[in-house]
Amino acid sequence: SIDDLEKSPNQSIDWYGIRNYQARNFMRDEMSLGDLAFFYHSNCKNPGIVGVMKITKLAYPDQLQF
Repeated sequence: SIDDLEKSPNQSIDWYGIRNYQARNFMRDEMSLGDLAFFYHSNCKNPGIVGVMKITKLAYPDQLQF
């Protein structure tokens, strides 16, 4: 959640568990360092954009996929 992001050290956390291939491919192939992105809550009572975040690390393999 965005609350977890705000509480994390340096307000930076890894994103893992992305299973939607279109979303994963876009994040991996189209997002670059310094880009801004919407923080979207999708699995909740009121889904929607809840904030804006900055990309601070290049894509890397999701270790939870194995």
